[in-house]
Amino acid sequence: MNIKKIISTVSLLLAVTVFVSAQRIAVVDVTALLEDLPEYQKAQEQLDKVATSWRQEIAQEQDKVKGMYSKYQAEQVLLSEEMKKTREDEIMNKEKEVRELQRTKFGPEGALFKKREELVKPIQDKVYSAIKRFAEDKGLDFIFDKGSASGLIFTDARNDKTEDIKAILTKG
Repeated sequence: MNIKKIISTVSLLLAVTVFVSAQRIAVVDVTALLEDLPEYQKAQEQLDKVATSWRQEIAQEQDKVKGMYSKYQAEQVLLSEEMKKTREDEIMNKEKEVRELQRTKFGPEGALFKKREELVKPIQDKVYSAIKRFAEDKGLDFIFDKGSASGLIFTDARNDKTEDIKAILTKG
């Protein structure tokens, strides 16, 4: 490595060190904060009850499908080809209904997701508001969540350099 590269690398490391040391950073465990709140625990209990009820409903429907299939297997030898096809279609349609019920209850945009958002989001907002207030009171630049993969949960707007980078990109 030539001397210019060494000087450049050392300069870069010094600049990064100065930048990082100038920042005021903190970490919090948002999950631990939430779990300590009685209203969060109550919301989780409600969600668990709803999910259990829906799982039971789906299990009952799956049992109906199994019953239909068992009955079909027992009577299959007595059925005409047309009747077999009709019964198979009924079973397949019922299975499809159960899968759709599962998706509407537990899918990514399903009822459980919406219920969780309804019950838990206000509590999360309360926690994030407290974190923001704390950061502003203490003059912190960044707060990271150490309890999950969500990462950065607060940053002082002065540290957002998006517009500066856009300006560089547009200059080409």
